[in-house]
Amino acid sequence: MPGRNHSRDFKLEVVGQINAGLSTTAQLCREHSLAPSLIHRWRKEVEARGEAAFTDPAATDRSAELRIAELERYCGQLSLENTILKKSLATYRLNKGIK
Repeated sequence: MPGRNHSRDFKLEVVGQINAGLSTTAQLCREHSLAPSLIHRWRKEVEARGEAAFTDPAATDRSAELRIAELERYCGQLSLENTILKKSLATYRLNKGIK
């Protein structure tokens, strides 16, 4: 049946049954009306990506972008604090006559 969409959990369950030896690819193909090539593709995806299989890479990229932005803000804050501390130390040394 072309055009069907299967949930991530379903795909992982099918691959898990094959990997655990509970069912064969042929049995699952008959039970769920799936093509063997589709199950093979799912197995390769799980082998390649592990737990991240069947997740949207764009969502992962967005999460990484947010984390990078957060770290850049933090780096900027630390840089500003460092500059203020350096100026304060220079002023203190001038007032105390320390070189």
